Amino acid sequence: MEDTTWMAYHTGRSEFILLGIFSQSKHPALLSVVIFMVFLMALSGNTILILLICSDACFHSPMYFFFSQLSLMDMTYISVTVPKMLGDRVTGVNMITAPKCGMQKFLYVTLAGSEFFILASMAYDCYAAICHPLCYPVLMNHRVCLLLVSGSWFLGSMDGFLLTPVTMTFPFCRSREIHHFFCEVPAVLKLSCSDTSMYETLMYLCGVFMLLIPVTVISGFYGFILLTIHRMNSAEDQRKAFASCSSHMTVVTLFYGAAVYTYMLPSSYHTPEKDMVVSVFYTILTPMLNPLIYSLRNKDVMGALKKMLNVGPVFQETVK
Repeated sequence: MEDTTWMAYHTGRSEFILLGIFSQSKHPALLSVVIFMVFLMALSGNTILILLICSDACFHSPMYFFFSQLSLMDMTYISVTVPKMLGDRVTGVNMITAPKCGMQKFLYVTLAGSEFFILASMAYDCYAAICHPLCYPVLMNHRVCLLLVSGSWFLGSMDGFLLTPVTMTFPFCRSREIHHFFCEVPAVLKLSCSDTSMYETLMYLCGVFMLLIPVTVISGFYGFILLTIHRMNSAEDQRKAFASCSSHMTVVTLFYGAAVYTYMLPSSYHTPEKDMVVSVFYTILTPMLNPLIYSLRNKDVMGALKKMLNVGPVFQETVK
């Protein structure tokens, strides 16, 4: 294996081998079916949520605008990794070229970074709606919403442009086997034979900016929200206010918790098996869970969904 790796490096071959999660599973066929079903559920759930928000005038508000952007990110996010992984399982070819690996890393980092900031924007929306309801139309006007969303996409893409090119310029003269199911930055970095300590410091600083700053902002907003809810006199108002933000708090906890493990904890806490399990959680399961969390706990969304599903019978009765 070492001779093959040495030849791959010195003859200019630029391919990696993704070992993936199927090689670690006792039932790879069953696992691939489960992942395929999760992928379909994620695509269909997020697509339905986007269509509902775009087609129903009741959902033309800042909160649902952010929901639609989050769903768009989740759809693209899961599509970056799962089709390639399932395709490799079917064909039996686990190779990925360096350009495709770099593109996968760029899209993954960009979408993850954008989602960090869109979640922070959603926390600000909850804060403005609950703590300053009279000023809400001004605080969350159309221009502010567009600025927050475009800023989230821009900051995410800046993280992708910063981390991806540097990672791909390192010489890879060790094994070309990536112990992961996609080209995640830490997994690829382990293959480099050069000193990556400076880059790891840069990646940690990016993690502080992309993770800790939004988490701090979100925590601050929710601190004010909980204080405002506590001061409400009506129990019904307290319930409605908490329900409107509880879904978002659940998504934030799931997504940020897994990301902090991946990019903030020292390498001594990591093993390839643990890294893949955590990555499966927030790259595959979270995009499926997000639309379920936001729809099942939102009466308006469930009502609109039932209305859309009942269009056929209602139309038939009208014709009769």
